Amino acid sequence: QVQLVESGGGSVQAGGSLRLSCAASRYTYSWNWCLGWFRRTTPGKEREGVAAIRTTGGSTDYADSVKGRFTISRDNANLYLQMDSLKPEDTAMYYCAVKWACSATLSPYEYDQWGQGTQVTVSS
Repeated sequence: QVQLVESGGGSVQAGGSLRLSCAASRYTYSWNWCLGWFRRTTPGKEREGVAAIRTTGGSTDYADSVKGRFTISRDNANLYLQMDSLKPEDTAMYYCAVKWACSATLSPYEYDQWGQGTQVTVSS
């Protein structure tokens, strides 16, 4: 079991930037993993996919709402989400998740290992 720990959340004004990090314990992502960022805007609401990357080939996917503003990247054991031009509607709890051999990278139902989340608050 992989332990995932997010960091980098905080409060920022609209138009600002934040960089989220997700550290994995005892593991290095190698072949055929999907690594994703998700968010939940309201407690009890379903998590939505924000961005994801495949370790094989390095392809990325983004939700339409964040395209051109967010960038997902990774190194051996860490996942990152650079968030620029933040908007109040980006306010949410952000989670990282991993899945071996997923088929739909932005679907939260694909992922079976999750971090505890980090809060991002964007004020207008």
